[in-house]
Amino acid sequence: MNTTKTIQSALISVFSKEGLEPIVRKLHSQNVILYSTGGTEDFIKNLGIPVVPVEDVTSYPSILGGRVKTLHPKVFGGILNRQDNESDVQQMEEFNIPQIDLVIVDLYPFEKTVASGASESDIIEKIDIGGISLIRAAAKNFKDTVIVASVDQYNLLLDLITDQNGATTLADRKLLATRAFHVSSHYDTAIFNYFNTDETIFKASIADGQILRYGENPHQKGFFFGDFDAMFNKLHGKELSYNNLLDVDAAVTLISEFKTDDPTFAILKHNNACGLATRKTISDAYNVALACDPTSAFGGVLIANTKIDVATATEINKLFCEVVIAPNYDADAITLLQEKKNRIILVQNEVELPQKQVRSCLNGLLIQERNNITDNKEDLKTVTITTPTEQEIQDLIFASKICKNTKSNTIVFAKNGTLISSGTGQTSRVDALLQAIEKAKTFGFDLNGAVMASDAFFPFPDCVAIAKDAGITAVIQPGGSIKDQLSIDYCNENKLAMVFTGTRHFKH
Repeated sequence: MNTTKTIQSALISVFSKEGLEPIVRKLHSQNVILYSTGGTEDFIKNLGIPVVPVEDVTSYPSILGGRVKTLHPKVFGGILNRQDNESDVQQMEEFNIPQIDLVIVDLYPFEKTVASGASESDIIEKIDIGGISLIRAAAKNFKDTVIVASVDQYNLLLDLITDQNGATTLADRKLLATRAFHVSSHYDTAIFNYFNTDETIFKASIADGQILRYGENPHQKGFFFGDFDAMFNKLHGKELSYNNLLDVDAAVTLISEFKTDDPTFAILKHNNACGLATRKTISDAYNVALACDPTSAFGGVLIANTKIDVATATEINKLFCEVVIAPNYDADAITLLQEKKNRIILVQNEVELPQKQVRSCLNGLLIQERNNITDNKEDLKTVTITTPTEQEIQDLIFASKICKNTKSNTIVFAKNGTLISSGTGQTSRVDALLQAIEKAKTFGFDLNGAVMASDAFFPFPDCVAIAKDAGITAVIQPGGSIKDQLSIDYCNENKLAMVFTGTRHFKH
């Protein structure tokens, strides 16, 4: 059975006219009857091409300020009729309904209107009614009707009608119908989310997606859904992998804690910081961060909170790293960093991160608010007789920022604006502490005078006791254990300073 159909008539009703002219001219050259209304009709007329006003078909003008134009049986009958159904064919003749083989629609820009901060009345008027109805009708009847539902599909249509002389196959029409339902469902989701205030209902639609080389491991498929280009300008390097993207996400979140601080450089591996330092210059910050753990830095993701200059790029160029991220770069720094052909170089743009975090769980999803609390000096409550010095307070806040963005259970050691070491992702806090101590020793760091941060409270005084023996002089933790006093008593007896923040920072 031949399912190829030649387009003989088209209804065009679009918001965006960009890219429409060559389609209209091609359809006209193929003797296609064009129907249209409103601004699209005027656009076609101005091209000097004949067009039949929809009003001539329906015998009704556009009414209610343009809210009702195409909503009429003579329009939708022309789109929805089944050409192999005898009853449909008879009714088309009985009611003098013209056949419509192609529908081209581009919806009112609802999302852009919301994002612009427009008034509610303006937003409501950008909820497309006729267009969305045309899309659904034509897509439903893909066996007979071609649907183009977005300006993004104009080029595909133009190629089809050019290469196939106005004909489409069933596979062509079904592909376009699939894309049309994607457009309509995305549009409806955006409208629902604008109105929705019930947090127990979750709907999400991301229009932009890309296929990754693979997932977390080579045998797993991987995909990214989001607008990566809005967040970054990619200057150089290979395509980002699934694991690269996870590390980049962790890096961006971590460095945001230091956005207004002095030059700060972080090095991450498997979503955790293995080096981080704040200094007067970004070059010094990088060199100190690298010294934290040069072993783990190999193959890591590097991120700065300020411009990367030539001096910093020269040092980075000595290290094998997957990704370098900064808000900007000196031109000569880019040239240096591009010497490694696979190294990914990203310029981070100012983009607000989503305020909801979503992950799969069992047969559903877990959703939570982003952890937007960053511990600061005003949050600190000294609970010991010994009070932390000003330098210790700065280091405690510094360590807490890292701790917040490290896999739980975690302990972080810091001194003089430098990450000394951390214990990450351990099943007990004591294990995390012992790991951090061992790591500091491995790289020759002196823990005397360093501070310790914990992502959660200490249920027993063992952690502060072990930390004291290692040389720690000040501790920051949320507090909240029914046995807090045991840790406080130990600190008092051993002249440790300890502050509570009241905020736990688990990260799983």
